[in-house]
Amino acid sequence: MKSELNVLLRLSAPMIATQFFIMGMGFVDTAMSGQYSSLDLAGVAIGGVILWPLFMLFAGVLTALTPMVSQHVGGGRRLAVGALIQQGIWVAMIFGVLLFLLVRISEPLLILFDVAPEAVSIAMAYLKAASWGCPAVMLYVTLRYACEGLGQTLLPMLIAGTTLPINAGLNYVLIYDLFGAPELGGEGCGWAAAITMWFELGVMLLVIRRPWLRNTGLFERVLKPKLAPIKSILQIGLPIGMTMFLEMTVFSLVSLLVGSIGIAAIGANTIGGNLNWFVFVIPMALGSAASIRVGYHVGAKDYARAARVARLSVLISATYAFLASLVLGREVLPRIYTSDPAVLVLTAEVLLIVAAYQFFDCTQATIIGALRGYKDTQYPMIISIIGYWLIALPVGTILGWGLLGWNLGVLGFWIGLGCGVGFVALFAVVRLYRTSRDVDRISQFSRI
Repeated sequence: MKSELNVLLRLSAPMIATQFFIMGMGFVDTAMSGQYSSLDLAGVAIGGVILWPLFMLFAGVLTALTPMVSQHVGGGRRLAVGALIQQGIWVAMIFGVLLFLLVRISEPLLILFDVAPEAVSIAMAYLKAASWGCPAVMLYVTLRYACEGLGQTLLPMLIAGTTLPINAGLNYVLIYDLFGAPELGGEGCGWAAAITMWFELGVMLLVIRRPWLRNTGLFERVLKPKLAPIKSILQIGLPIGMTMFLEMTVFSLVSLLVGSIGIAAIGANTIGGNLNWFVFVIPMALGSAASIRVGYHVGAKDYARAARVARLSVLISATYAFLASLVLGREVLPRIYTSDPAVLVLTAEVLLIVAAYQFFDCTQATIIGALRGYKDTQYPMIISIIGYWLIALPVGTILGWGLLGWNLGVLGFWIGLGCGVGFVALFAVVRLYRTSRDVDRISQFSRI
């Protein structure tokens, strides 16, 4: 399995870098809007609470292209790849329009959550500006996931790496009134994001005519929308998108609920969440790599090798999660974010729970990625709904708000999240074990 280990690392390393570049763009938005004013920082952050769950919903559906493409490649059906990508593009164009519209009409939701009117104004200005990039980003992620399904993960990394400094430069110009541009504050972050999205798509279209993509038939002729392949994309992708959307929404709700506890709790939750996300990037990328390799071997009908790849990826992820948990449990990390003694003390306690949470979260992320390689996406969605919405959120609220006498504050919410993700990890392990051994089930999923 040494060769498969090398392939997994080769595929996942660029994906890890890509995700860090994307996170860097979010950091730039936060830092630059915060330097302009605390109100603009709040507006951009609130806008992100609306934009990112919706983006993850639609982009998650398009993630289905990765295992579908990899199975075609593994089965020697490269000419079917181009036709599949074109159908994905039709779906992406519809999603781009929907995302554009939903983002622009989200103001009533912000008012419902009693967000300060001045913050709502900036958030909506940011969202309306960013919405103009939604069609572009949907088309871009379609081509990105297709490239990853073909095993070409370096190209998206290079594009993301190029995009980060451009996004930072545009932010600087549009926020602070440089070179004759209007002084837009938080709204400038939205326009910078929109321009960046179109830049990403433009670069992808310029460099995508590579030999490994030309021989898929993608550029030979334009196909009309076809119900069968679009149905397959939605059948596989909708559970993925819903899983991502519901998971991110739970974290957004937890942040809102923690907000009523106090300033120190907000700070500790924010720091814990940020560190959690940084650690999570690696197993998420490893899960994507596992999806590609498992899908490839399933397409080649080498089911034994697919199972070995799945087990190997989970072993790597679990080992990494254990080591990461040791680092997260240290008190030095919160000092990177704050010097407030109250926040530091509470954050140190939160990180002990986050460390345990990470072990389960990292493992389940890679397992679910491997299951996507089998095109098994509905079961992960079901256990995620149960884990996050029926376990994590109720348990967290009970413990965090002391509804039954245990008033643990922000610690209670993270204990709830840990219980929920532990449930998901346990049932995901069982599902992967059974699926990888059931040839009939694999064949059934492969026909979708």
